[in-house]
Amino acid sequence: MFALFPSRTVALTLFGWDVRWYGILYVAAFLLAFVLLPRLQKWRGLTLSSDEWSGVLSAGIIGVLLGGRLGYVLLYDPIFFWQHPLEVFAVWHGGMSSHGGFLGVAIALLLVARRKGIPLLHLVDLCIVPAAIGLALGRLGNFINQELYGTVTTLPWGMEFPGAQGLRHPVQLYAIAKDLLLALVCFLHLRRSVQRPGSTTALFLMLYSILRFLLEELREQDIPLVSVSGFLFTRAQFFTVPLFLAGVLLWWWSRRRV
Repeated sequence: MFALFPSRTVALTLFGWDVRWYGILYVAAFLLAFVLLPRLQKWRGLTLSSDEWSGVLSAGIIGVLLGGRLGYVLLYDPIFFWQHPLEVFAVWHGGMSSHGGFLGVAIALLLVARRKGIPLLHLVDLCIVPAAIGLALGRLGNFINQELYGTVTTLPWGMEFPGAQGLRHPVQLYAIAKDLLLALVCFLHLRRSVQRPGSTTALFLMLYSILRFLLEELREQDIPLVSVSGFLFTRAQFFTVPLFLAGVLLWWWSRRRV
């Protein structure tokens, strides 16, 4: 009826129902956002109530889940999912795209901002810090599940992973450090850029794209690379380019408004 840590991916089993680490970490991320956002909103001049933030987060949850899953389906392995359409709904098998999640959240926040009359860039800036922490929690889930590991390394902190030969870069831990660093940098910037809405979001997009691009060089790839003019890129590297350009344009636009 009850089992604690029955497998690497499952935290507990309760009356035949598996509670997976991913689910726990997603819930933790959204609860953390619910605590942080009302405290951060003063840096963008908002005064939303707890109920209003609940509505924003509900939309954000839908955006993350739909955007992240559809992004993975469409961007990473569309042929497989075309041949196995029911697998689109099998989220317990893994497969979420951070790039798709960004787009999903952006659309969700756009709709919420229009409906509630909230300045969109003010709202997005506030969501950046909890979003970066949420990304770190997602990578913690990858580490617990022992997936998305790195290439072979001789460095002293190399780790063994199931199904992989040799010591590997613990890329998941690198990514956790990256995302927590982004959260800190964006928090400090949010406090110092009160008059430049959108600039914190722009900073996040640029830094995330650069660091993700570099980190992909150490990650073991199980999906074919993308060739551009003879240069090979991972799918994630390829998709970070428009993300970076969007950040540059938003940064330029936000500074022009001052």
